[in-house]
Amino acid sequence: MSGIGERWRVLSGSDNWEGLLEPLDSDLRRYLIHYGTMVAPASNSFIDEPASKYVGLSRYARKNLLAKCGVAKGNPFKYEVTKYFYATSGFPIGARTGYTVSPARVDAVLRESNWNGYIAVATDEGKVALGRRDILVVWRGTRRFLEAITDITLVFVNAPLIFGQNSHPLVHKGFYDMYTTTIQDSQLNRMSARDQIREEVARLVELYKDEDISITVAGHSLGASMATLNAVDLAANPINHNKHVPVTAFLYASLKVGDENFKNAFSNQQKNLRALRISDANDPFPKFPESAPMEGKINPKIPYVDVGVGLVIESKKSHYLKDLEGLSYHDLMLYMHGIDGYQGSRGGFERQGDFDLARVNRYQGALKDEYRIPTEWFNIKDKGMVQQDDGNYILDDHEVDEDETF
Repeated sequence: MSGIGERWRVLSGSDNWEGLLEPLDSDLRRYLIHYGTMVAPASNSFIDEPASKYVGLSRYARKNLLAKCGVAKGNPFKYEVTKYFYATSGFPIGARTGYTVSPARVDAVLRESNWNGYIAVATDEGKVALGRRDILVVWRGTRRFLEAITDITLVFVNAPLIFGQNSHPLVHKGFYDMYTTTIQDSQLNRMSARDQIREEVARLVELYKDEDISITVAGHSLGASMATLNAVDLAANPINHNKHVPVTAFLYASLKVGDENFKNAFSNQQKNLRALRISDANDPFPKFPESAPMEGKINPKIPYVDVGVGLVIESKKSHYLKDLEGLSYHDLMLYMHGIDGYQGSRGGFERQGDFDLARVNRYQGALKDEYRIPTEWFNIKDKGMVQQDDGNYILDDHEVDEDETF
């Protein structure tokens, strides 16, 4: 891993990945798989069981998240999770001005918010492998019905909290609302997701101010779109007024976020902002949305525009996969497999072994039967039902974190 530690600046896009994508640099391949792998716990630990009192929270406490989700063993890039952050989960309903979720249980802990990701910092050991003290912000993808509604809230709005009042960049309303909304009667969203993240990143930047620091923001699908907003915000409004901390976004299967002015504003932060947008040629989601009007209008339709540098993989070329029409190429594990075997213009697919083949079947039966890997093998033991000393079972699916007050 010494190549990554020595080359981290260029791998994080200091030169906009020029000369590293075609052919795909071997260190960058491992780097992209590393950050994609770190995104998975934000989804794997999410409780979406309607019968649970803790629906919408993380299954695991911060100190156990990475180990319990299988990204600690054998991983030289060690991190400590320092904070969970929460965001609104839907859209205004009726006369209510905030966002609302209707849990099945009347005693459910969360009603307006959901756990949307985590902030971590490289440990001393991880710093050696990574070459610097990396502060990592991870956003998960869509897991709740109202988040899917957020995805298709196809109108543009201004983004004054990021670009200032009377600013010209236009962004997707659903994403901007999820990022910036506060709810005063919510246990976890009295501060917006934006402010929760900025507060913790500011603390970490101050704590490690005498070291080489980077800020990396990563996400998949909806999470990649949120990471796009988050990254440009951290660059446009520098933490602790420190304009020298580089911000890099690794965006896997990202939906589009803004208009041409947003792209220009994103590019204007190039002194300390880079984004690498990874998409699969057979995944329809990165092509979405195409256009939308301003809020409150029907026309004209304004095009959505991609930001950052693009890398298009095609996991379908893999000879390890079944030739099935029903495969989901939006699957994060297929993205990792696709990166592992990506050959660029040389064509074909040649697995490098940087991503565990067994994980390809984690969420779907993608691998050919000859590899003898169970299909859809990821599951929560007994759906969180735990037997007690008296022999009875209860739903016990949430580890209490150190600073929880509910």
